[in-house]
Amino acid sequence: MTITITAFESSPDRGRGLARDMRVRWALEEVGLPYEVRLVSFTEMKEPAFLKLQPFGQIPTYEEVDLVLFESGAIVWHIAQTHAGLLPGEAEGRARAVTWMVAALNTVEPPILDRETAILLERDKPWHAERLPMLDERVRKRLDQLARRLGDAEWLDGAFSAGDLLMVTVLRRLATSSLLQDHNNLLAYIARAEARPAYKRAFADQLAVFTSRA
Repeated sequence: MTITITAFESSPDRGRGLARDMRVRWALEEVGLPYEVRLVSFTEMKEPAFLKLQPFGQIPTYEEVDLVLFESGAIVWHIAQTHAGLLPGEAEGRARAVTWMVAALNTVEPPILDRETAILLERDKPWHAERLPMLDERVRKRLDQLARRLGDAEWLDGAFSAGDLLMVTVLRRLATSSLLQDHNNLLAYIARAEARPAYKRAFADQLAVFTSRA
């Protein structure tokens, strides 16, 4: 039973752990599952064969025997619910972990991605300079709320879970900005996650895709 995931052949983030296959690699490393990676080009991602796996032409995809999944959150959820290590054992704790998974992708990530899109793709628009402070404020609001909830805790709800895994991958998208600097607890939270052996293995493997082509 070999698990195969797809990832960028040429990583847009230059192997900094921001591409969404990182979430799946990390989850697989946390639960101790071996896997293979099939690298795909941007051209291949738009071809019929790949679109059968991922109708929107994105990475990652997940293949395990006859099971084919797409969307990183759904893949991480599948891994977490079928293998020990990413969800609490008791039902209420599992439900709270799932809540944090959804919060990471549906509440915290959207304003971060809006800001990222504006910076990368809309700099030449006449309204860019006026819009960016508004996008920054939306991100700050979410960070303030998250920082208050985390407080002095190590993780979002007891032990490390898939909720933390997804939340950290979302927060890391702000690494090159100054928006996290007002929240030492969030910076420490990210650092704790990055220190996990499973994270380090996943990051090194994703980085190797880029450095092997440098």
